[in-house]
Amino acid sequence: MAYVVTDACVDILDQSCVEECPVDCIYQGDRMMYIHPDECVDCGKCMTVCPSDAIHWEHKIPVDLAPFATAAVEFFEEHEDAAGGASSRGPVGVDHPLLRERRGTGED
Repeated sequence: MAYVVTDACVDILDQSCVEECPVDCIYQGDRMMYIHPDECVDCGKCMTVCPSDAIHWEHKIPVDLAPFATAAVEFFEEHEDAAGGASSRGPVGVDHPLLRERRGTGED
């Protein structure tokens, strides 16, 4: 895995990252986007265009956001059909359990 989407994406779903991704590896859950750890080519284009600074390189992710790296891996293990290109798959429509009690950073 190279890049990880974190809590600043929750309930925002801007999708600028999706448009910029050259390998179509950013999938839509219900409340946030997920970068497929096996499909990401570590280009960093997603991080540079994210207006909410929700995307971090896995090796420099803040400690308090590290659970999102694990959540991304588990998300794709649970949803094996979310592979091979996000645009052909469409929204997955569910999120990792980490998001059940989490409010988006854009909420009051």
